[in-house]
Formats: sequence, structure tokens, C-alpha cells
Amino acid sequence: MTKDTDVFHQEKAEIFQEGLKATSYQQVDDTSARVNGNNYYTQIFCNPYYVAYFTVPNKSRENILDILLCGKEKTYCFNDEAFDLMKTFNVSQIWMENLSFFKNKIFSDEEMSRKLDSFLSPNGYKTTKKKVLEACAIAAYHQSTDIPVVTTLLSDDARQFKQIAYHHALCWIHDGRNYKKLRPIVPYYKEKLEAFLDRYWDFYGELCGFRENPDLEVAEQLSIKFDQLFSTKTGYEQLDGRIGKTKENKEHLLKVLVLPEVPLHNNAAELAARAKVRKRDVSLQTVTEEGTKANDTFMTIVQTAKKLGVSAYQYICDRVSNKFEMPSLAQIIREIN
Repeated sequence: MTKDTDVFHQEKAEIFQEGLKATSYQQVDDTSARVNGNNYYTQIFCNPYYVAYFTVPNKSRENILDILLCGKEKTYCFNDEAFDLMKTFNVSQIWMENLSFFKNKIFSDEEMSRKLDSFLSPNGYKTTKKKVLEACAIAAYHQSTDIPVVTTLLSDDARQFKQIAYHHALCWIHDGRNYKKLRPIVPYYKEKLEAFLDRYWDFYGELCGFRENPDLEVAEQLSIKFDQLFSTKTGYEQLDGRIGKTKENKEHLLKVLVLPEVPLHNNAAELAARAKVRKRDVSLQTVTEEGTKANDTFMTIVQTAKKLGVSAYQYICDRVSNKFEMPSLAQIIREIN
């Protein structure tokens, strides 16, 4: 299963590209993986039509971008968006002024490395370099025309998923779990937590209803209601702190009010991650890069086939036998849309 699998790797690449085109949003999650005794992470991208797995050495925006580039060479762009992102990433004004010399220029990976080394010294300012690289890589990705560019990403609140897309939606289920971590002992605090969670999930239900029947006036009412709900003061310090953190994420939690097609939860990505976890429970780890790549590819094909109502067994048999009588999964996704 790890040798002579180029046809399957190509199918995975096509599935991913068609999947990125299929909806206006993408869902993403990750789970731990083991490769030859080392800790890795499997990034999972999905929507209602596909699931794709990518095992990488660490959690970083750089790795997420590498995946979304679909094999395209990474470039770095010093446009206005890049400098706005540098500001968001807290790059100092002095360094941004120095780097303005490169305004509106695009560099390859090798050229970018040389330019930053000349400005920031080869062995210094590693954190600043990383922020500049991320900002310019994201800006260049958004300018791409030869690959599908993700404009909306639905995820948990992990750092590596932020700023990748123009719109970042957060999962309400993930946010709700933070309240379950509270373990009050005082009966009064227990009552306050239970009462607030009742209101929390009632509001979530209203958002579900809005998603089914979007309405501009209702969206404004829900935005006001969010502010009221998450300005609640209960006297239970830990709960009030948690409520405040939810309020800070208003823009991302209420993305559904401007983009009703975006789900309110990330359960699809979590279920896809669970399949990877079950595989890890059985096999523990992969050993080689070749085996890791094959594992990701066949999991992508099997889980995508399930979503499309195709027999993964028959599909793989069709490809192994070189009959190619069944349409590719990428073609099925394309025809659905």
C-alpha cells in the first residue's frame, strides 16, 4: 500500500482542489500523530463533500499555508495586506518602515530568506522574521489565481488557523466546552452556571433558526442579544471571566449573521479527526515518509468516498485493477456542484 501509489496521490490532490472549490467555506481541525517515534500532527480539511488529511511535523500557520497552496511554490508579497498583517502580528513600526523598501514586490522562498537576513541579520530577530514571513506568505496566498483560495475558515480558536482566510468563524461547540471546564463546588455558583448555560444554548438555537431562514432585521436583533447575554455579571468570578472571553470573540462566533452558509459548529472536522484517532489506536504510528503520505492519501479517499456514498472498497479495487470504470471522486464533487 506504500509502493506504486502515484495514481492515488494524484487522486487525493484532485479531491482536495475540487473540495476547496465546492463550498464558500472550509472546516479545519487537527489531531496528534506519531511518525517513527516522533510527535507529529494531522491537519484535517473538510466540507460536506470531502475530507483530506495532511500529516506535518508541527502546528504552524506556515504548515497550514503549505497545505492550502496545493503543491504550488510559496511566494512572499509585500503589499498593503502584508503590512496590515505585520501590524496585527505586532511587528514593530521601525521594522515595518525599514521593510517598506520592498513595498509591492514579490519574492521567492530563497529570495525572501536572503532579503530578511540582510535586514535582520542571519541569526537574529527570529520572532520578527517569523511574523514577517507569515504576513507576506498569507498576502501572497490571497493573491493566487491558479489555485482555489479559501476565503472563510471554520475552526476552533487555535492560533495557527487565524488570519489565514479573510473570514474566520469559530465553533460554538468548542466555545461551550470551556464552560463545562468550570467545576463550581458552591451550590450558588452551580445554579448560576446552569442558568447561564440554559440561556447560552437557547441563543445557539436561535442562531440555528436564523441559519435556516436568514433575515437582515433578525441578524441585527441577534447581534444586540449577543451583547446583552455576554455582558451578564453573575458574581461567580470564573464564570464572568469566561463570559467575557466569549464576548471578545463576537465577530467570529457571529460570522453566520453575514455568511449564513457557514456551519455554527465544527463537528464534521472533529468526526474526521476521530477516524484518524481510531487508525492511530490500531496502528500506533507510521515509520517512513512514504508510509505517512500513503496513510493520509488512503484515509482521504476512504473518508471522501463515505461522504459521497461511494464504496471505498469497490473504488480502490477499480483503481488497483486499472479498470477505471468508476468516475473519480473529484469528478463526482465537481458534478454535484
